[in-house]
Amino acid sequence: MLVVMDEIKQTLKTRGFSGDIDDSAERLEFYSHDASMFEIVPKLIIAPKTAKDVSVAVTLVAESKKQHKGLSLTARSAGTDMSGAAINDSIIVDFNRHLNKIISVKKDRAVSQPGAFFKDFDKKTGSYLLPSYPASKDMCTVGGMVNNNSGGEKSLEFGKTDKYVPALKFVFADGIERIVKPLKRDELNAKMGQDDFEGRVYRDMFHLLDTNYEQIKAARPNVSKDSTGYHLWNVWDREKGIFDLTQVIIGAQGTLGFTTEATFKLVPRPKHSGLLVLFMRDIEELGDLIKTVLSHKPATFESFDDSTLWLSIRFMPSFLKLLGPVRFIHLLLTLIPDGLQLLRGIPKLILMVEFTADTEEEVRAKIHKLHKELAHVKARYEINGFEEDATEAKGEKFWIMRRYSFQLLRSKVKDKHTAPFIDDLVVNPEYLPEFLPRIRRIIKKYKLFATVAGHMGDGNFHIIPLMNIERESERKKLLPAMKEVNELVLKYHGSLSGEHNDGLVRGPWLEQMYGRDMLDIFRDTKHIFDPQNIFNPHKKANADWDYSYSHIRKKF
Repeated sequence: MLVVMDEIKQTLKTRGFSGDIDDSAERLEFYSHDASMFEIVPKLIIAPKTAKDVSVAVTLVAESKKQHKGLSLTARSAGTDMSGAAINDSIIVDFNRHLNKIISVKKDRAVSQPGAFFKDFDKKTGSYLLPSYPASKDMCTVGGMVNNNSGGEKSLEFGKTDKYVPALKFVFADGIERIVKPLKRDELNAKMGQDDFEGRVYRDMFHLLDTNYEQIKAARPNVSKDSTGYHLWNVWDREKGIFDLTQVIIGAQGTLGFTTEATFKLVPRPKHSGLLVLFMRDIEELGDLIKTVLSHKPATFESFDDSTLWLSIRFMPSFLKLLGPVRFIHLLLTLIPDGLQLLRGIPKLILMVEFTADTEEEVRAKIHKLHKELAHVKARYEINGFEEDATEAKGEKFWIMRRYSFQLLRSKVKDKHTAPFIDDLVVNPEYLPEFLPRIRRIIKKYKLFATVAGHMGDGNFHIIPLMNIERESERKKLLPAMKEVNELVLKYHGSLSGEHNDGLVRGPWLEQMYGRDMLDIFRDTKHIFDPQNIFNPHKKANADWDYSYSHIRKKF
């Protein structure tokens, strides 16, 4: 394979590839990990400077695949993927190094290359907002958000990324970059009439979706957010006569081709917000409380558990580096009133209910109304204006604990390491009073230390155990624990992933969630787009647990 890579490097240069090419041991080691628990060492790293470079690389690998079966391409930007989708054993394509330009921002529309950091994108959009807003928003890129169909704390009000991408520039498996967008029936017919690879993709996808229309529509998970499989149910709408391939590309984790540019719809950024914080010492009345909160239509409804709280307190000095001295001092000062509250007893759950509006008076009225209705629950509220005081928000301390807990887990608990394998489950809120105690019993059964944080309004929880996974005895817990958790989630009609997607960790369980027939339809989709399997193999519908398990990290 090393000889093959030498040929690939030379041919890339000959064909005018203008980006970086690197196979140094140091860089290969760096790209062998993402934020998951897996490790796969690649053979080559390339960082394209232009969309033409991407096309050159795809065309070359497609041509060489017949002679060299192991060749493949895996897209990567910031490497924050928790499912193992940004690593592979062949060629990694780094979009973050050069393809990171925010091309234009015009009111409620923005166009960006995939490698742009969301934090930079968010600053550019001014009074408008891309509301996907994942917890990793300070580290992730917009391309990763598209490929994972990311969501976050604002998804309760606005939905996920797939609602905000009206058009993509996309390099297909024949190496040609094309625009993908929703098509009316006459436009679809024209596409299907083309005598080229794109025409074949549209013809075959239309036949697949129309032939299995009712089955595909029925397979849609009955939850408010989902990032599993390929979202085929959103592609073809017979009633409206709209065919939209962006909906299968978004969330595909780069298994169907490569996005080189995305157009985003934006929403007005709210001017004022208020946060009602609820301290729950038991969760027996959680079901009724959730119903009450959701009936008031909050903008966000988040939560974190006592383990997350203790972790934040234990590693409080670490926030100095994360936040800087000004925000850190502000954090300490604003924690004093809550410290007095916590002296009365550590809550099992801290719930954060946020309301937004154009005026402070509107926000205050919404919070007071809910606060009055929940008078029996220990609570406090804080109000701030986004325009006037965005960086010094009064409720920021709770958001810091919620958002930065995973970073603390990864960096500060030295004898154990994050093992995100049950990290993104979704169960509709009405089931949570029964579900949460049962999930805690599974965690206790396998002696896992795990924080539980999540999007309470969607029933989407991130459970991230800390484990010594370099020990075989610890790795052996993964499969039985995962099976029990998955069975419990599906028993309550949930989804195995709301935001983090399938990758190596959940791809092997798509058959359990969807059944064999839908898995075959997912695999047909992959084959239509990528007949030679050159894009990100071993992920999503073609994942296999034995392969995934064999690549769990054994050293740190």
